[in-house]
Amino acid sequence: MEVWSCTYCYRKLFKKRYRLIFALHYNDFMIHITLPDGSVRSYNEHLTVMDVAKDISEGFARNVISASFNEKVVETSTVLTSDGKLILYTWQDDEGKKAFWHSSAHVLAQALEELYPGVKLSIGPAIENGFYYDVDLGEHSISDKDFKAIEDKMLEIARGKHDFKIKSVSKADALGKYKEEANEYKVELIENLTDGEITFCDHDTFSDLCRGGHIPNTSIIKAVKILSVAGAYWRGDENNKQLTRVYGTSFPKQKELKEHLELLEEAKKRDHRKLGKQLELFTFSKKVGQGLPLWLPNGAALRSRLENFLKKAQIKAGYEMVVTPHIGQKELYITSGHYEKYGEDSFQPIKTPKAEEEFLLKPMNCPHHCEIYNAKPFSYKELPKRYAEFGTVYRYEQSGELHGLTRVRGFTQDDAHLFCTADQLDQEFKNVIDLVLYVFGSLGFENFTAQVSVRDLNTPEKYIGSVENWEKAEQAIINAAEDKGLNYVVESGEAAFYGPKLDFMVKDALGRSWQLGTIQVDYNLPERFDLTYKGADNELHRPIMIHRAPFGSMERFVAILLEHTGGNFPLWLMPEQAVILTISEKYEKYAQKVLNLLENNEIRALIDDRNETMGKKIRDAEVKKIPYMIIVGEQEEKTETLSVRQHGGEDLGTLNVLEFSKIIEDEINKTLKQF
Repeated sequence: MEVWSCTYCYRKLFKKRYRLIFALHYNDFMIHITLPDGSVRSYNEHLTVMDVAKDISEGFARNVISASFNEKVVETSTVLTSDGKLILYTWQDDEGKKAFWHSSAHVLAQALEELYPGVKLSIGPAIENGFYYDVDLGEHSISDKDFKAIEDKMLEIARGKHDFKIKSVSKADALGKYKEEANEYKVELIENLTDGEITFCDHDTFSDLCRGGHIPNTSIIKAVKILSVAGAYWRGDENNKQLTRVYGTSFPKQKELKEHLELLEEAKKRDHRKLGKQLELFTFSKKVGQGLPLWLPNGAALRSRLENFLKKAQIKAGYEMVVTPHIGQKELYITSGHYEKYGEDSFQPIKTPKAEEEFLLKPMNCPHHCEIYNAKPFSYKELPKRYAEFGTVYRYEQSGELHGLTRVRGFTQDDAHLFCTADQLDQEFKNVIDLVLYVFGSLGFENFTAQVSVRDLNTPEKYIGSVENWEKAEQAIINAAEDKGLNYVVESGEAAFYGPKLDFMVKDALGRSWQLGTIQVDYNLPERFDLTYKGADNELHRPIMIHRAPFGSMERFVAILLEHTGGNFPLWLMPEQAVILTISEKYEKYAQKVLNLLENNEIRALIDDRNETMGKKIRDAEVKKIPYMIIVGEQEEKTETLSVRQHGGEDLGTLNVLEFSKIIEDEINKTLKQF
């Protein structure tokens, strides 16, 4: 009995120990997948991204079209063999849309190859709201009459439900394939790649050089539209051959495509180039030069009003206005680092009669402001110093990249540079955030997010300054964003070469995102320019520099504001707030009296006394988007009143000047925020 009991206990103990050893061994081979919510799912075998999605929910898995694993874009078919962080994307996610449109670019490329035999493919990325592919068409050409055939071919391919498959290819094999096809563009791309890191994507009979990031198969693409064709220089270099760029978009539902096309039509109506001409704000001249806007009287008045608006707020915030020249010695920009980074792509040096003396058109205002700070010594008691300037700068943009006011060669920045102590940095940065928010609020930009733009740690050569200073600057921005309660994201690789920044991404009335307003923390330029201040310890210390521009540039800001408002600016900003329309020349004297009264009440108005019908005058005022039309005739003259009509057609009835002035005042107070 005792022997039996010992044997029983031994066996029980052995089993327990075996289970423990097995569990430990088994756990070594488990894969632990961390999801965005922090939860961890464990698996005892290798599995695909889609398997994880199905494990979460079969319904959810049906909507998953892309993923990233350990911050690297992967396919839904990618096999997971190690622990890591997994993010699953659907069409509702930006990354999901990116994969969808990138995959669509592959389908477009296949369609072009089948429709235009012998074409040479180059690159085909996803872009905002769609994709493009750059191709060398050889003897072929594409016009809008060909768009329908391309769309039909793409849909035919998509209906085949072809899986997207990534495969590794050796550099030799990749070069061999494209040399055989005489595709010099792909050959050039591959020659700059590292052997062992080259991948191709296959679907159906089509194969293309690609790094990855695709939807599971082509059948998800249900609706496509070829939008336009344009010329595009290979590698963006105007010295290279010009290729044909085919733009398109695609959606998983026909309804979504229809809504998108309606949005594009509305965007065409709001195109700032069209509105700028219609409202007589700005123009361009070939004789003056590409990318150099000419501001017409209405546009100049608009700019002036924007400048005065910001100047007033800046004075309240303790800024001092400065003025710097349009050129500077080359050595100035060598010191700042701008010449090293941008010199080759900028306007070339200006020679003088003096040998070896060279000047540059000013690409940045900050080196000039550093030298203003250096004009005299400062004590810590005198800081911060806040220098502001509406300074015009010049950067050479290739002609193919110029676009209305959004991409120009000469533009005016609402620039300011603050020089402060380490103790002052946090509060000064937050004060600048408040100023930016005031600007946005007064101009109707209510929908925005903040982006903390930091270094790309994998490319340290892109940046100047010490790692320590970069870390301090990045953390200062993050702390300020958190303290101000901003909805922000951190974007790696988006920092300026001299420092991290806080960018504001604003959504306009059409849902498009624009970068507006930027604030940068800079430890590097103060070192390069040897800026100092005397501290309380009677020793010299280095100030910290803050760069900021709420508008960014006057040109680009006006363009975005035009498209956001459709030309219906806030009333306080309108060049003309009212137009007085005379029924006949008999009432011109009364119209002049009304104009004087309005001007006395600080209302900007003009008289339309042309020998035209009232209908014509009203239509012209509507086209010019003048907020209020004041009609004067016999009855109005007798009663000393105004017949007021609002832009858009609403009749406000008969008012006296004081009543009308009150309407204007109330509307301005409603839109112009207090700072």
